[in-house]
Amino acid sequence: MSIGNEMYQLAKELFPIDRSLTGSGVRQTLSILRRELPDMAVHEVPSGTRAFDWTVPKEWAVRQAYIEDEHGSRIIDYKDLNLHVMGYSVPVDRWVDLDELKEYIYVQKGQPDAVPYVTSYYTPRYGFCMSERQRDSLPPGQYHMVIDSELFDGSLTYGELVIPGREDKEILISTYVCHPSMANNELSGPVLATALAKKVISQTDRKYTYRFLWIPETIGSITYLSRHLEHMKSHTIAGFVLSCVGDNRTYSYVPSRDGNTLADRAARNVLSFHYPEYICYSYLNRGSDERQYNAPGVDLPVCVVCRSKYGEYPEYHTSLDNMDFISPEGLQGMYDVYEAIFNTIEYNAFYRIKCLCEPQLGKRGMYPTVSKKDSYDTVKGMVDFIAYADGRRDLIDISNIIHVPAAHLIPIITKLKEADLLETVNE
Repeated sequence: MSIGNEMYQLAKELFPIDRSLTGSGVRQTLSILRRELPDMAVHEVPSGTRAFDWTVPKEWAVRQAYIEDEHGSRIIDYKDLNLHVMGYSVPVDRWVDLDELKEYIYVQKGQPDAVPYVTSYYTPRYGFCMSERQRDSLPPGQYHMVIDSELFDGSLTYGELVIPGREDKEILISTYVCHPSMANNELSGPVLATALAKKVISQTDRKYTYRFLWIPETIGSITYLSRHLEHMKSHTIAGFVLSCVGDNRTYSYVPSRDGNTLADRAARNVLSFHYPEYICYSYLNRGSDERQYNAPGVDLPVCVVCRSKYGEYPEYHTSLDNMDFISPEGLQGMYDVYEAIFNTIEYNAFYRIKCLCEPQLGKRGMYPTVSKKDSYDTVKGMVDFIAYADGRRDLIDISNIIHVPAAHLIPIITKLKEADLLETVNE
C-alpha cells in the first residue's frame, strides 16, 4: 500500500469521531495516532489554566441533540451528522414555532446543500446547522429543540513527539485535532504529520531534532507556547502548520510574518520545482496557529504549505469537506513536498569547493572521459553547483540560481564530499 493510501485509510478511520477543542473525541483521535506512533506523549492541561491572555476552556460533551416536528419526526439528529449542532452549545429543551426556530438555525448561504460548521467556543449559546435547502423546506408548525449537553471542568488534550537529531536545533510540525467531520481542513493534517513522523524516525542519521504537535486549533498552540516559549525561541530554525493538505486541486503557500526564514526559503524552493503554478498568499491571509507562532514576541519561523488553502475552497468548513474531497494522490503529493522540504533543510549549508579552478572530475570517475558534443549535459548539475560553491551561497541559493532542485543536488554534495572536494563553511 502506498503512503498516500495509508494516510487516506487512517483519515477514514478517524473521520466519524466527534472532535471539539476538548474532550473524549480528541483523546480517542490521539489514541489511534499513538497506535501508529507509540512514542507520542499525550498531555492534559486542566480547564481554567491561564495561557498568556487566554484560559483553557471547559470540556464539552453531547449525549443527544435533535430537532423534531410536532408529529415526533426527527428533522435533524446529531447522531447522523455531528455538524448539525453548533460546537459548544449549552443545553436546551424547548418547543418553538418555525419563525423562532429559524433564529437558531445556521446555513451556508450560496451552498444550498451544504451543512456549515459553526462554533461558539467562548460565548455560551446554542444552535443548530442544516442545509439551506432543508431549512427553506420546513413547513409552519411547532418544533422541539433538544440539546442534551454538558460543559464541565476537565482538560485540554494534545499530543507531542520529539525526535532527537545530532543537533538540538529543531524543525516544528504542528497540526490540528479539533474539528468534526471535515476531511481536508481537519484530518489531512494529522495523518500527514503521522506519516512524516514515521519517515523521520526511519532516518537514523538526522541532523536536526523534529518536534511534532497534534493540538486543538488556536488555544492549543497558545497553551503549548505558554509552556515552551523560551525553548522554542532558542531552538526552532523552521516550522510548518499542516492543514488542508489532502485534496489535489493545487498547492498553496502562506509565508511567515518575516517571509524570508529558512522555512519560507525551503518551501518556495521545493514548490517552484514540484508545482511551479503554486499559489503564493500574503501573510495577511494567515490562519489561526500561524498567527500564534508568528506573533510579536513569539517570532517563530513558521509558514504554511498546503493544497487548497483554508477559506479559499467552497467546501471549507462545511459537510462537503468529506472523504470524497481528499484522495490518496492528494495526500501523497503533499507528503512528497514535505519530504523534499525536510531534506532541503537537513542539507542546507554554505558549501565551498576545496581546490582552485575546476577539480578534475574525470580521474575520480565523476565526468565522462570521452569528450563529445553532449558530454557536458550529463554532469551539468554538478559542474554548475561547483561554479557557485564559493562558501557565500547556501544550498537553496545555489539551487535557485542554477535551476536544479535541491533534492537533485544532495547526491552531488555527497559525491563531492566523499571525494574530499567539498567542505561546509561555518557549520
